[in-house]
Amino acid sequence: MGIKGLAKFVGDHGEILTDYRFRNSKVVIDGCNIYHSLYLTSCVDQQHGGEYDAFQDQVCKFFKALRDCSIEPYVIIDGGSDHTDKKFETVRKRAESKIDTANKLSKGLRGAWLIPTLARQVFKEVLSSLKVPFAQALSEADQEIASLAQKWKCPVLSNDNDFYIFDIQAGFLPMSHFKWQNASVQRWSPENYIPCKLYTTTSFCRLVNINRQLLPVFGVIAGNDYVNLDKMGFPIRWKDNSPMEPNWKRGVVFFNKLLKWLTSFQEKQEALDNVHLLIGHGENNMDAALQALSQGIETYQIQPGCLERFFNDGEAPDPGLLPDHLSVLPDWTLLPLTKGTLPPYMIYILQLRPVIQGIQVEDHSLPSGNITSRPIRQVFYGLLLGEGREVEEYDREGKNLTSSKVKAILPSAAQLLQLDTLDQAPHSVRLEVFLVTVGVSQSIFKGLPPQLGLPVAVTYYWLRHAHPRPDRPLLQALLLGLVFGELCRQRKMLERMRGLIQRPAMSPDLGVAHVFSQWNRCMRDGLYLNQLLCLPLPEPQCAWLYKGTLVHQLVDQLRGGVTPDSLLMEDPSSVQLYRAMLEAIFNS
Repeated sequence: MGIKGLAKFVGDHGEILTDYRFRNSKVVIDGCNIYHSLYLTSCVDQQHGGEYDAFQDQVCKFFKALRDCSIEPYVIIDGGSDHTDKKFETVRKRAESKIDTANKLSKGLRGAWLIPTLARQVFKEVLSSLKVPFAQALSEADQEIASLAQKWKCPVLSNDNDFYIFDIQAGFLPMSHFKWQNASVQRWSPENYIPCKLYTTTSFCRLVNINRQLLPVFGVIAGNDYVNLDKMGFPIRWKDNSPMEPNWKRGVVFFNKLLKWLTSFQEKQEALDNVHLLIGHGENNMDAALQALSQGIETYQIQPGCLERFFNDGEAPDPGLLPDHLSVLPDWTLLPLTKGTLPPYMIYILQLRPVIQGIQVEDHSLPSGNITSRPIRQVFYGLLLGEGREVEEYDREGKNLTSSKVKAILPSAAQLLQLDTLDQAPHSVRLEVFLVTVGVSQSIFKGLPPQLGLPVAVTYYWLRHAHPRPDRPLLQALLLGLVFGELCRQRKMLERMRGLIQRPAMSPDLGVAHVFSQWNRCMRDGLYLNQLLCLPLPEPQCAWLYKGTLVHQLVDQLRGGVTPDSLLMEDPSSVQLYRAMLEAIFNS
């Protein structure tokens, strides 16, 4: 999220942000930042593992508001990240914070926020269904977002305060001031608009009286996701000998002092040549600090991007124009990665970098739910790296984040597959690899709608591997949830189910939450494996697979003696679908 405290500093200086009526324009959207914002502001439940249908509705409403105001969105989603792992410490700290958040949510505490496992997949599916142009960057999205906005002379929409530093000609629209729910809309009117605030580097630099060339210097000295002088052993000492405030405490006083210091200079290099006067009080190597600052400044220089060609012509980025660290990607993967139909964390694996597993609400006295789906990931790793290689995974152990080595494996059905030609392998072979991994045969799909084949196969895998072993009401609740999702997809609704949905959500039963958390991880990793195998099974619509508050309440109902048939009796086809899924799992 960039520079701590900067958004508040800008907001506190009201003259920096100008009131703006946004309409009739392109906009480049920071996809990951926006879907986080939309999920967390949609008032959906945070404690039961995901409310994807409500999230889907929120995303649809957001893009409708843009369309009503003749705004053309182009969404860019993070793919990989900085290949040097300079940001890894920041990412690791965030994961530790998420463990604490998940623990608070598991105890029923409100006001904590956690994005559920399948939210990213749901967001991409909604963009596709709405025909909103989107791309998945092959590295961090910030540079591609800034580059495209600069090329198209349109603003950026995000809540990432790094965009206060990028010198984007058409400016930056902070999502926190983007009042899309209060859009001024009259039918057929060309004057519809979304009230918002517009930021430009010109307005900022005019107020604080610095040359705009110095903004990147300000950003890196203030401390962002890549550079933290204090942690490097270079605390700032001002002329009045007052110490530098820690990152989390920075505010108006710190930023004003730093900006006042920068007013003495006209160019970046001049400021860097004098930075030792600020930080040269320790015994550490000044060259290391200057190198980190210089590299950090480079991250704010807008470079030519590689996504305009994709948005204009639907073509993959030119392999010859990609940086060396992406040469590990086979040519065939570039287009599906950019389209978002391949999981981006495969880039981390191919670069032999550590992977941090997602954190969710579960029983922290039990092993992480990610362990349940690890055998699926091991095959994923094997297809990418070959058998026997190791991947470093970071995951929750108790309430701590720890790392372990996970060995890549290849089932016998995959022994002849090569990553460079995986897309050309026969469908039957790719399907067999998936089926063997989750432990089912093709007979499990008999009588099932194609879109539910993968979820039922993954549910069978979860039933065999989850710990503690799920009892029958837990399985029944999940399958009833799938039936409910299918009814919603078809715009049907059963009154009995509606009654459960309308009840207020209670604090989660931790045992139930833990088992359903494992199912969500199995579904995520099953989806990723299916994507890497070039979709031997049809992809389900994830928004309809899981509704946390509903399945938790269904468990209570079923354990209290209510039967699945009584919940579905209004619709005979629903009873038939439920029984078909149950029989498919038990027959396997």
